[in-house]
Amino acid sequence: MIPALDRPVRRLRGARPWVVDLGLTVLVQLAVTMPFVLPREPGLPPVTWASYAVTTLGVLPLVWRRRRPVLVLVAILLIGGVYKVVLDGPGQPLPYAGLMAFYTVALQCPGRVRAVVGAGSVVAVAASVGLGTGTARELSFTLFCAGAAYALGRLQYTRQAYTAAVEDRAEHLERANRIEAEQAVARERARIAREMHDVLSHAVSIMIVQAEAGPVAVRRAPERAEAAFEAISETGREAMAQLRTMLGVLREADGPAPREPQPGVAALPALLERVRRGGPEIAYEETGEVRGLPPAVDTAVYRIVQESLTNVVKHARARRVDVRLHHGGRELEITVTDDGRGPADGGGSGGSGSGVSTGGGHGLIGIRERAAAHGGSARCGPRPDGSGFEVRAVLVTSPLEVGS
Repeated sequence: MIPALDRPVRRLRGARPWVVDLGLTVLVQLAVTMPFVLPREPGLPPVTWASYAVTTLGVLPLVWRRRRPVLVLVAILLIGGVYKVVLDGPGQPLPYAGLMAFYTVALQCPGRVRAVVGAGSVVAVAASVGLGTGTARELSFTLFCAGAAYALGRLQYTRQAYTAAVEDRAEHLERANRIEAEQAVARERARIAREMHDVLSHAVSIMIVQAEAGPVAVRRAPERAEAAFEAISETGREAMAQLRTMLGVLREADGPAPREPQPGVAALPALLERVRRGGPEIAYEETGEVRGLPPAVDTAVYRIVQESLTNVVKHARARRVDVRLHHGGRELEITVTDDGRGPADGGGSGGSGSGVSTGGGHGLIGIRERAAAHGGSARCGPRPDGSGFEVRAVLVTSPLEVGS
């Protein structure tokens, strides 16, 4: 589109329909007025006020062309017939009002109405030409103009339908994007809540165990008391660092927050060492084709082991815990077992040696959700021999397998 016409066209599209129709009627009236004001050759019919009044009357129905397109076309054709039969006034180069009305019928009316109106218009055009020159040239020219008006009307209808479809699709996409954004926010909130639960639950559990063991160790083994207090301090510092990393994205007002990578498999030895101080003996084994993991899987492994150890410390009263990671071709299996008191008959957060049962609390829900998020599964329950508890989770490490 020509840049100079871009703004006027946009304003015209945004105007009210009756304003557009009124302006169009004024333009057509100016066009049909030209033969009445321009100099005329001798011998042509004289200009009279009566002929001009009838010509104007044949233009006025265009104001209502959107509301009653067929009636407007019929009225214009009838007035034009009266003008030819009764009055002998100046002729028009083109039937402007009739063409505009026929265009509107093609644009707005259904197929059956268009067929009937089209047939009637052909008869009316033939009769009008017969009352005039009666030449085939005038008939073919008039029919050509009417056909062009009809084609333009159908093209405009197609364009409007296409524009409406595009706008509707854009609206649906915008709505879908808004819903997806809201769901993404909800998922992110759930993820942050799950991460906070894991971090705080683990840190507080370790602190409580070490703090309870501290007074006893002070009297019996001062060196163990010092180690217990160091474990409390180190656990608290790590918990604060992880919370700052997770919640830093929410500190928009203070500028960008420092970012640190989430802990993964590489951080498991340090985690086990903190739990081991003043707690159960922990054995750690990593077997299979040990390799690097995707960041999300790496963090999930750490959180699953962390939550399992938290449940052991809080509920199991175990003396020994075995943590085992087995790297398969496309999966990673996590197994955490303890020799604690085994499943309990109700009570506690989960009623089991690891603080979870087959029903489970928030810890077990988090383990299951993490495993499912990576195409795997999790099972928590008593060991086959009935002593202690076992947490077994399988995570898919291949992106193709997760998406399948």
